[in-house]
Amino acid sequence: MPNPPTTIADEFGIALANLTDSATGLLTPTLRLGVTGLSRAGKTIFITALVHNLLTQGRLPGFAPLADGRFVGARLAEYPDATIPRFAYEQHLASLTASPPTWPEGTRRISQLRIVLRFQSAKWWSGMRGPATLNLDIVDYPGEWLLDLPLLGLSFAEWSAEALDRAGQPGHAAEAEDFLRELEKTDATKPATDPDAERLALAFTTYLRRSREHGALSTLPPGRFLLPGDLEGSPALTFAPLPLAAARHGSLYAMLENRFEAYKDRVVRPFFRDHFARLDRQVVLVDTLRALNTGPAAVADLETALTSVLACFRQGEANPLLRPFSRRIDRILFAATKADHVHHTSHDRLEAILNRLVASASRRARFAGAEAKSMAIAGIRATSEGTIREGGQTLPTLIGTPLAGETLEGQTYNGKTEIALFPGDLPERPDSVFEDGTPVALNFLRFAPPQRLERNAAGDIVLPHIRLDRALDYLIGDWMA
Repeated sequence: MPNPPTTIADEFGIALANLTDSATGLLTPTLRLGVTGLSRAGKTIFITALVHNLLTQGRLPGFAPLADGRFVGARLAEYPDATIPRFAYEQHLASLTASPPTWPEGTRRISQLRIVLRFQSAKWWSGMRGPATLNLDIVDYPGEWLLDLPLLGLSFAEWSAEALDRAGQPGHAAEAEDFLRELEKTDATKPATDPDAERLALAFTTYLRRSREHGALSTLPPGRFLLPGDLEGSPALTFAPLPLAAARHGSLYAMLENRFEAYKDRVVRPFFRDHFARLDRQVVLVDTLRALNTGPAAVADLETALTSVLACFRQGEANPLLRPFSRRIDRILFAATKADHVHHTSHDRLEAILNRLVASASRRARFAGAEAKSMAIAGIRATSEGTIREGGQTLPTLIGTPLAGETLEGQTYNGKTEIALFPGDLPERPDSVFEDGTPVALNFLRFAPPQRLERNAAGDIVLPHIRLDRALDYLIGDWMA
C-alpha cells in the first residue's frame, strides 16, 4: 500500500503544522527525527544513549562534527508543543546508572524531546558568522502504533478478511484457538449488544498478546489493543474482525464496522497527521536477532510487518522551497539492534540479513528519492568480548550478566553472575533464514545493563555502544556540515 490515504482536511492540517514549525524556526532550523521500531526493539535505550552522548560529547569517533572538533555542545530545551508528553530522559538514565542498573521501561505512548545543538559549520564562510544552532526534535512512539498505519487503506471487510485468514493459518492455530471458538458461537447478523462486542474484543486481544509473545508482528494491529493508554475500555477499542455478513442497521456486524471506522478516524488518522507525516528523518529499529532465534516463520512475519509499515512513510528528496508546507523523509536508517548479543565477526552477516529483510522497503525509498541504509548497532553495549578454549578450539565469546530468569541449556541465571558465552554464528547466506528448518543456532540470552561504567575527564558517565556514532552521523551529520 502507498502512503495512507488522507483527506483534504488532513493535508490542510499537516501543511498548517509544518508552516507553524517553519515560522518558529526562522532563526534556528529544526530537524524532526522519528524513532520507531516494533516491540522490544530498543527505542528507549537508543534515544537515551543518543541524547546522553550528545550532552556529554561522548565517545563518538564516527560523528564528523565531534571528530573534526566542530561540535560546540548540546543542551536540552523545552519542547514547543506542551500537549505532548516529554521523553523521560533523566529517569531512563537513572535506571541505567543505578546500583544495580536496570533497563528502563519500554515505550508505551508517544513522547518527544528537543535537544539544541551548537556547532561550527565546515563551510568556508562559516568563520565569519560564528557557531550555528540546530534544534533536534526526537519523536518516540510505540511500535504497536506503527502497525496501525496500513489500516487507513482498508475497509472493515478487507481488514477482517486479512485478520481471519492469518488467524486460521497453521502457525497461528494455538494463539487464535480461543478467539476462533468465540467467533464460531457468534451470529454477526443478530442485534448488537455491548456484552457480545466486549466478549469478542477480549478474545481477539488475548490472541494478539499471545501472537506477540511468540514473535508474530504482522498479526498485531490494532496496536492500541495491546497498549490502550487512556482509551482502555472505550468503544473505539471494542471491536474484532468478523466474517462478511449483511451489515443491517443495528446488527453486531454494523456496530463493529462503525467502531473500526471510528478507531481509524479518532485514533490512527490523528497520529499520522499530527506526528508521523511531519518527520524529516526516520530510524527504524529492528530486533532481528529475536526473530532469527524464533525461526523462519517469525523472520518472514517480521519482513511482512516491516514492508507493510514502511510503505506508509512519506518518503522523498527534501525540497527546501516546499519544506515550510510539506515534509518528506529523505533518509531512513534501518538498525539491527542488540548487536552486542553476537560477536563482532557476525556483525556484517547481521547487516546482510537486515538488508534482505528490508530490501523491498529500501527499493521503494530509493525510488521515491530518499536514502536508505542498514546498520548493526547497540545503543548501549551490555557485553564485552573474549575467547574460550573448548574441544581443542578457540571460540569467540561474549562476557556479560544474563538477566534474572534467563535460561540456557537447563541453567537459570540469577541476574548477578557474569558469564562467558559462545553466542554461535549467523549464516553466511541471508536467504537461508527464510527457509524451512530449524532456527538459526544462536545461544541467545538477554543481558543486564553494563555493571561498571567509566567516567570521562569531565566526570560524566560513559555509556558504551556499537556504531551509535555512525548512526548519528548518517542521521544528522549533513545538517551540521
